[in-house]
Amino acid sequence: MSSKVIERPKPEEYAPAFERYVSRVTESDVMAALSRQTEELPAALATVHGEGERYRYAPGKWSVRELVGHLIDTERIMAYRAVCVARGETASLPGFDENAYVANATFDDYPLPELLNEFVHVREGHLGFFRHLHPEAWLRTGLANHNPISVRALAWVMAGHVRHHMAVLQEHYLPHFRA
Repeated sequence: MSSKVIERPKPEEYAPAFERYVSRVTESDVMAALSRQTEELPAALATVHGEGERYRYAPGKWSVRELVGHLIDTERIMAYRAVCVARGETASLPGFDENAYVANATFDDYPLPELLNEFVHVREGHLGFFRHLHPEAWLRTGLANHNPISVRALAWVMAGHVRHHMAVLQEHYLPHFRA
């Protein structure tokens, strides 16, 4: 990657549904935002232990562990899309149903520290991928779920997606753990 900051994606570089994630990244350096999240997410969940890791704020909502597992799954999927698009893939990449993915996973079987460690390692690997991209690769656009998506938009989506769920944690989950 060049030393310059990767510019914010234009709205035509991603599906309108992703705007809710892209708009959460207010700074100009998405790489710094992505990197900080490897510390921010574990810090936000530092007070959650034991059975609290299975806490759901309402029936049918994900547990804390499932929410982190969803972040890991989405991280992998978005980064896979980034690899494919950066390498010139022309076929539309598949969409995914996040609720079905969580339902078919066993995230509640794993302690939260293991899941957080996995998130950090997965994100660090993706940061390495992004750091080695040539400037023109950031601008490549492909299709995901039959919608246009650029590599740089995927980086913003990844950062904004974690911020979205951190806001959900702050609003709905973490108040349960405050004294």
